[in-house]
Amino acid sequence: MTEELTPCDLTCPSSPVPSASGTKGTEFDQPIFSVLSGGGEREENQEAETPPAATTADAESGIFSGEFEVCVEHEAELDWFCGTERKLICSHCAIVGPCHGHTVTPLATRVTAVRNRLVDVCEKMQLQALRIERFIEQTLTDKERKLQLAATRAREQVLAQVSAVREALEEEEQRLLEEVQREEERVEQCLLTQRVHWRQALATLTQTRSGLVHTLTHTSDAQLVTGVQEIADRVEEADGVGEPCDTEQLSLSRGCGDSKLLRGLWASAVLLGPNAYGSSSLRFDERTVSPLLSLSDDLYTLTFSPKKARQLPQYDPARFDRWPNALGSLSVSSGTHSWVVDVGQSGAFKVGVCYSSLERKGSGDEARLGQNERSWVLSHYDGDYSFWHAGKKEPLQVARKPQRIGLLLDWPSQTLLFYEVDSSAVIHSVTHHFSAPLLPAFAVTDRSITILH
Repeated sequence: MTEELTPCDLTCPSSPVPSASGTKGTEFDQPIFSVLSGGGEREENQEAETPPAATTADAESGIFSGEFEVCVEHEAELDWFCGTERKLICSHCAIVGPCHGHTVTPLATRVTAVRNRLVDVCEKMQLQALRIERFIEQTLTDKERKLQLAATRAREQVLAQVSAVREALEEEEQRLLEEVQREEERVEQCLLTQRVHWRQALATLTQTRSGLVHTLTHTSDAQLVTGVQEIADRVEEADGVGEPCDTEQLSLSRGCGDSKLLRGLWASAVLLGPNAYGSSSLRFDERTVSPLLSLSDDLYTLTFSPKKARQLPQYDPARFDRWPNALGSLSVSSGTHSWVVDVGQSGAFKVGVCYSSLERKGSGDEARLGQNERSWVLSHYDGDYSFWHAGKKEPLQVARKPQRIGLLLDWPSQTLLFYEVDSSAVIHSVTHHFSAPLLPAFAVTDRSITILH
């Protein structure tokens, strides 16, 4: 048998220990018994049994240089290898010495196996080196070329997109500025016209009043009585002056300077920023939660629970008692704020804002979100999406059913915006002159909705 060579130590196959009984052993046994027999047969076959290690190829390889290492104990040539103790031994060590019973291999066989192993390793290294050279010269070079092309295309794409956006913004800027300029000139002309008109009216009124005062103080009774018609004509002329009235024509148009493009870019910049989910302090105000709703312990989730109405909570003036509504804990009267509501699979809900003065009691429209002047909500019911304010419905086109709806409230521009979080697509926006602080408003009549952070 031979011991298989392992890559870690480059060991070679080994043979069973040579037998001392004289019975037939392996092909590696014979030289040992020949050495130990001491008979004439050894002398006769000495030349024929020259170990394979002494061949010309081995001599040229330097394995046997003519100077052999000698066993210190037996003063014999160390021409065997003990695989058990992994050292060179002589034949006596293998048969009667300390390595008796160990797995031993002729040194020449061991060396041949090691050399063959080294040849295999070197060939594999050479093939690996060729693959590495091919990878460097072909793959990496090709990758570098493709990288340069891809980077160039990416830069061109960025520049093209930025250029298109810049061009669109510049055109939009010019259009909006011209629109503001025209609106400003229109209002200024209106103000000028009003100023001239009311100055003339004031002069007429002043003159008429002065004449009437003079008539009252300097006219005799007889003349006063006979001049009633003249006095009436003057009074009628004064009445024709009318009353000054402030109208929208005297102010800059509310939509002046408003741009869907700019609003979308502004909203995207805010919504994709680090504060897209708003303040972590926003929760449902448990004092406002309707008896028709269940509130989670963390105050983040509302669940429609109509049976809960049987267990009326303690009376609170802030609580909605008829409609399934609840308000948020955040009051907004400045700055820019946003929050996200996970509507999940709910088929009926409302999200929006309202004044704190919204009615809380009763089943009338004054306490119903979107049905009065004090609330603005996006509603989803029976598969339809719509915007509600003051009882007026505005149908909305939604490309896909949103799982999360974001609200963006910008107080400086008085803008409320609803958006689909996953795509940042604007669902609806409204600009209104909010006259009081706003609170997040919610309603749900199917499953649950959750404020996300």
